[in-house]
Amino acid sequence: MKHHEDMPFSYLVKVGHISSNPVIVTIDATAAECKALARQWDIVGVNAFSAEFEVKRWKKDGVRLKGRVRADIVQTCVVTLEPMEAKIDEPIDAIFVPEGSKLARGPILEGGEMLLDPDGPDSPETFQGDAIDAGAVAAEYAAMAIDPYPRKEGVAFSAHVESTEADDGKPSPFAALKDWKKT
Repeated sequence: MKHHEDMPFSYLVKVGHISSNPVIVTIDATAAECKALARQWDIVGVNAFSAEFEVKRWKKDGVRLKGRVRADIVQTCVVTLEPMEAKIDEPIDAIFVPEGSKLARGPILEGGEMLLDPDGPDSPETFQGDAIDAGAVAAEYAAMAIDPYPRKEGVAFSAHVESTEADDGKPSPFAALKDWKKT
């Protein structure tokens, strides 16, 4: 299986082989794929990465992937700058429809505006050809679950103070400019 630099983990599911009965798909990353994911996510390492999906038809021509993605990753603590392990265990629920499907478009109001509910379900994604990349979906959900500011348990910023009450009472260094006028 060939990988592109922007998509290091790939597992294609043929849409034509999906019937009304759900199919369970389990995927595990190889050591090389884990290294590529770590590079893509800009973290120290990925020790394990796997996903399990229930794949089934959705409406007439759509496909629904529902399951979990799990990963054991190594990140750098933002306080101590030491490596630290973290676990990802995220639910996945994604719907895909072919390009050009009427199901891909949400309701359109007068003037061509689309109605989107921020608390509602996501709009279906589109796919080209006869396959969906379940590996890329799993990698995307895992990437969104990575803590952008990982911190070891019990560690706190001790030498850094944003402001104190004494600082709040001091005049701003720009206060002297408030009376300045152009002449």
